[in-house]
Amino acid sequence: MTLDDLKARHSALLAARYSGTRSVSYDGKSINYGSDAELAAAIADIERRIAALERTSRRVLRPFAVKDL
Repeated sequence: MTLDDLKARHSALLAARYSGTRSVSYDGKSINYGSDAELAAAIADIERRIAALERTSRRVLRPFAVKDL
């Protein structure tokens, strides 16, 4: 799954939670969550996946030299 896909699903999950529904539709699929806790767990999982992808893509290596005395 790409970062854009994850962000789209995250937006759909948040919209469903804020509207008070437990049904989410994206990519022609529909998912019904049994409780708000299940929906919150799905949101947390997507947020972890997004953070992991963003963390790896922004890694910067800065080489440095040490002068031998």
